[in-house]
Amino acid sequence: MSHDVLLEFDYESDERATLIFRSVEREVGEIDGDRSRTTVKRDGRTVVVRVSADDLVALRAALNTWQTLVGVAEKVSG
Repeated sequence: MSHDVLLEFDYESDERATLIFRSVEREVGEIDGDRSRTTVKRDGRTVVVRVSADDLVALRAALNTWQTLVGVAEKVSG
């Protein structure tokens, strides 16, 4: 059974969303484990992170990682 979560991060401008998207999307495939997969997309002013995992423990770990990555990108981008 697969577990999925969709995270949406809305920003005040397309430019800020693009900056955040470019900061985190390069990590796709680099930090995914054997039990989770992630995609990152941008739709206008929204960055969409979809996390899928084989079990709830892997899902929680992946969500913590991606939320932290987005948070760091937001902080350093001002």
